[in-house]
This record gives sequence, C-alpha cells and structure tokens, in this order.
Amino acid sequence: MRTTGIIATIGPDMAERGALKRLAEAGMEVVRLNGAHADATWHEGTVRLVRTVLPDVPILFDIPGRKLRTGECGDQPVRAGQRVVFATDGRTGNGRIPLEAPGLARALRPQQVLQADDGQLRFTVLSVRAGDVLCRAEVPGTLRSRKGINVPASALRAELLNGRDRRWLAFARRLGLDYVGISFVESAEDVQEARRQAGRGGPRIVAKIETLRGLEAVAEIAERADALMIDRGDLSAETSPEKIALFQKRILDAAARARCPVIVATEMLHSMIENPVPTKAEVTDISNAVLDGAAALMLSGETAIGAHGVQAVETMRRVADAVWEHFQASRDGAGPPDASGIPGTMGEAIALLCRRLPVTKIVAVTISGFAARMVAAQRPRQPILAVSNNAANARAFRLLPGTVGVHVDLPFSRTSMDHVPRCLQELWRRRLLVDADLVLITAVSYPRSGNRMNLIEMHRVADLRKALGWQR
Repeated sequence: MRTTGIIATIGPDMAERGALKRLAEAGMEVVRLNGAHADATWHEGTVRLVRTVLPDVPILFDIPGRKLRTGECGDQPVRAGQRVVFATDGRTGNGRIPLEAPGLARALRPQQVLQADDGQLRFTVLSVRAGDVLCRAEVPGTLRSRKGINVPASALRAELLNGRDRRWLAFARRLGLDYVGISFVESAEDVQEARRQAGRGGPRIVAKIETLRGLEAVAEIAERADALMIDRGDLSAETSPEKIALFQKRILDAAARARCPVIVATEMLHSMIENPVPTKAEVTDISNAVLDGAAALMLSGETAIGAHGVQAVETMRRVADAVWEHFQASRDGAGPPDASGIPGTMGEAIALLCRRLPVTKIVAVTISGFAARMVAAQRPRQPILAVSNNAANARAFRLLPGTVGVHVDLPFSRTSMDHVPRCLQELWRRRLLVDADLVLITAVSYPRSGNRMNLIEMHRVADLRKALGWQR
C-alpha cells in the first residue's frame, strides 16, 4: 500500500518516458516542476509528457515567488575571504555575479550577511556602490546559476505574486495542473489571494513556510491552504539553522491540528546527488519526518540533476515504508485521541474502528476530497481509496498519505445515497476491492444538512456482491 508520499523534481535528464516510468516504479507519487528553472516551453512539454506517461500522477508546479536568484554565471568557485561582486542592475563583466534583484542594493548595508544556495555559501556585505554589492565570502564553495539568495532580517519586501508569478499561475491553470507551490506565504490572507488569482477550479494551493512571519502564522495558514510545504533551506536562512528541526516539528504539529497535509522538503537525500548510498543522518531525517506526521517528502536536486535519481526515490521509499510499519505497530492498542468537531471526530472514529476490527480497506466517497483528508490525517494502517466523480480531484488525492484517488464517471446525488453502492461496485469491477475485503465506507449523507462527513458503513465485499447482484 501507499504510505508517506514521495515527490520527485523533474529536470532535463528525467523528462523522458523511460525515466518517468522508472521513477514511478521506484515510488514517486507526485511530480514537481520548478518554475525557477527552464522556460514555459520546456515545462509545457514536460507536463504533456507526464500526462501521457503517468496520467494518474498529480503535478505540483513550484512558482518562484519573490526569492532572489543569481543569473547565468556558470559554476564559480569561491574561496573563503575572496571578494565577490554581485551586480543587481543586470551588468556583467569584470567578474560580477548577476543577481535578479532590482532594488536590492538600496536595501543593503555593510555587515549584512547574504546566504546563497540554501545557506551553503555566506557573504558579508562590505560596500554598496550603484548597483554593485561588494562582499567577502565567509566559506568556500561553488556559486552556481539560478541559486537562491537570502537576506535575513532585510527590510526588502515584495508583493506575494509579481508579474512573472502571475503568468506562471495562469500557465498552471491553463494546463490543468493539480497543485501550485506559493513561496513566502505569511498569512491566511496570502493563501486567499493566491487562491483568488488561481481562479475557480484552478490548482490547489501549497503554502510554503519559509520565513519567521510564516512560521508565526502557521496555524491560520494551515486552516486555509490545501497543503503546506516546509522549505527548510529558505526557512533556515531566513530564521535560525540551529532551530530548524524544532520549527519543522512546530509546523507539523500545527498542520496536524488543522488536518492539513505537509510536505517536508530540502536536502532529504542531498548526498545522493553524487553518491549512490545515503548518509545515516539522512536516513534519520526521513524517519523523523515520517514519525512526526509528514504527508509527503520531497526530492529536489536528488532527482532533478542528481546522478542517482531513481536510487534516491527507492531509498526514500524503503525508509519511509519501514518507519510507517513501526509507527503503525506503536499505535496498536492506543486509546482514542481527543475529538474536535464532527469531521475530525469521524476521522478519529474511523481510525479507532480500523485498529479494533479486521478492516482491510477504507473507501471515502468524496467529490472534493475533504473526507479523504480527514481520514488520511489519522494515518490508518489500511489503504484509503478516495472515490470522486471529478478526475482532477481524484488525481490530486495522491498527495494524501496512504491514499489512492479513483475517478468514477457517475453522478453523486445530493438527495440520496444511491451513488455509494455504485461506487463500490465500480471498485469491485476494477478489482480494487475483492470478495475477501472487509471495507469501511465513509461519505456525506444528504449534504444539505451541512455535515461534511457524517456516514460510516462497514461491509464484507462478498456480501455486497451477492446482495446487490454485481456482475463483471
């Protein structure tokens, strides 16, 4: 069964039919495309390829946002103590490193620290003249094109979505992408603004928590977003790297209360960009994220540019599955958690029933996915089949832990429950349910009542088949 989800970022080497199939077979369940790299033509071609090769796999498009980035500079080795000039006005030559950061020079002062590539490199500002920022490198490394630049505690501010970002959002809407990652979300209002610009029926909103303001407002953000992403690179550069593990736990805890799925990202298997075997610290990092309740784990450079992309997915899958099994065993016999509201309580009741009875599968009949989200938040041992008559929604459900979205071409009634047995029959026809299954079904009965999840049934599939006369 599916456990914690794996998101793989696709780069040029993986944007071909065979590679995509190998990634999916290794355990990739969501494709990520990074709008900070490549152009719209490449991304559109890759989207069409993914839709052809992996039609049931959702796509997350990460919109760059206001993040500052280096321009095209190749690979620039940097020595500790070396003087480096960042050009914020587009000029190049004389060793300048171009920065796509108009207005940055006016916001900087001597002794401020710039961090590059998720904190891998640090530069102290020495002086600012016109559009040039003269810095001293504090650590050795390699500065590369299109890498992010963080200015902690800077007064530099920008709108949530600039003109380029709005064009990317329109691109995602036009291609029917499933999720968009919105950078530097700092309030519930930011989520609402992104949703407004995404438009009715547009992609679902993944709010990226990357700043201190976002961290402080994480509870209200989790209530509004479809998912959160912990971007540990930017978050550590914008706050304190010494506390990043604590911040991660804080975000996961807030999201759990809101039943909001969380993606943990950045350097999960960073060493596997070059090496075929992970470090023990990376294995521990994955394990802790699963134990703390992450819905999905994300690979970035490991699959986008790494030499061992498929092995990285396989490694993450093995570790996540092993930890999931331990987590399930540790919960056997545990008492029920505190209830909160009808949907939350229903999810907790389902989780308890699934631990006390020999349930083999959970079926959530849901158009939007709300019921599936409530159940998945409890992380039951059994696989969740989330059945929707909306194909895009069904595909998007794969981000939820332990959940497979299933599209059925059936009308869902608002005045009866006749569609529920028809959904079960369709699952049986597709052999997603078998006679031996003891299945727990949850749905909304008569949704005009306002209860968004208020039905639980349990059936042996063989009994349903005989009673309702199912035929394949």
